[in-house]
Amino acid sequence: MDDSRINSINQAEEIIKVEEASKEINFSFKSRKEKYHWLEEKLNQFRYFGLCKKDKSIVRRYLAIITELSNSQLTVLIGRKKKTGKILVKQESHHKFATVYGPQDVARLIETDKAHNCLAGPATKDILVREYKVFSHQQYEKISQISVSHIYNLRKTRQYQSHTVFWQKTKSSAPNNIGERRKPDPQGRPGFIRVDTVHQGDLEKAKGVYHINLVDEVLQWEIVACVPQISEYYLLPVLEDILRAYPFAVINFHSDNGSEYINKVVAKLLNKLLIKQTKSRPRHSNDNGLVEGKNGSVIRKWMGRNFISKNYAVLINNFYQDYFNIYLNYHRPCGFATIKVDARGKEKKVYDVYQTPYEALKSLPNAKNFLKKGISFEKLDKVAYEKSDNEFAASMQKAKVELFNKFNHKNHLPTQLLTSPISCLSID
Repeated sequence: MDDSRINSINQAEEIIKVEEASKEINFSFKSRKEKYHWLEEKLNQFRYFGLCKKDKSIVRRYLAIITELSNSQLTVLIGRKKKTGKILVKQESHHKFATVYGPQDVARLIETDKAHNCLAGPATKDILVREYKVFSHQQYEKISQISVSHIYNLRKTRQYQSHTVFWQKTKSSAPNNIGERRKPDPQGRPGFIRVDTVHQGDLEKAKGVYHINLVDEVLQWEIVACVPQISEYYLLPVLEDILRAYPFAVINFHSDNGSEYINKVVAKLLNKLLIKQTKSRPRHSNDNGLVEGKNGSVIRKWMGRNFISKNYAVLINNFYQDYFNIYLNYHRPCGFATIKVDARGKEKKVYDVYQTPYEALKSLPNAKNFLKKGISFEKLDKVAYEKSDNEFAASMQKAKVELFNKFNHKNHLPTQLLTSPISCLSID
């Protein structure tokens, strides 16, 4: 458009009338610099600052139609012209921080979160550091220096979000004298085990599988097994295998008041293994809180809440034995609380230490004294450092996908039928 001849108020008024009648007049500029230059020329052409109030309003309306600027924007630009004689594009003056973590670093974070099902920030930070320092993966050098808070910032980026898509009441039991009602007091020693059962739902009056979850109170050393039923026939051999599988001696066995553990059969087994049995106290819901928290953050997170037929208990248990239990104890960092006391004497737990259960075991004073006979750290190191955290988690995720794909076949039955007790993880 050539508007060099439009230099009078009457001509500008005609343009305004045409625009108001048709609403079809559209103008565009290649850049803001070009728009400001045109605006400056028109103010000079109309001799804007010498016009009366009525003519100024006509010129402003004309300028607004052409530039599509608001009234307040025009006021600022006209004021700049009056003050300096020119309308220049202002350079951005605010400080911009340099991008530290690029797409490749975000990709490393995505790989880690996918492999570990998006752990808490401190645990993720610990894995990134281990990938670089322990397993010497150079691609993690920069991302290993990230702060915990910035991990959450990267998880909000478009790159990250475009690549990542992630009740039943306890039955009361009749009073009995099996087990002592008290909270275990490990005093920093491993071997005080908390146990609980997680049921994988019902479907059309059919029972799903049962997950047996055992967690050491001090180290958070966790072993999970799967059984089709919680009857003596299946539960007892699994419990015995699990208790023998711990690399340290089990001293105490603590559960809630469910009849699957508070019975004469389990009491006889524990007595044979010289393990003390305790159970939760009434009105003390946190007595077994550690393992109950793990039920949600570990079992439910990885196995979901949908019904799984008991026919798949063997396959699930094999997955636990070959991958999951190794991952939990050697490759998944856990939060360990530090108790801080304020000026009033009030205790507060702060989860500022993140390490794997195996690292926690090695960090104990005189750690070798807690190992069972025939178990050494050299032997356990082979399991812990055979693969890096991300490498092992990736292979476990692949095995999990293969396992869950089998659940999708309605007519599929495991090759190993449920005719014998299920064995659990062994360190022999």
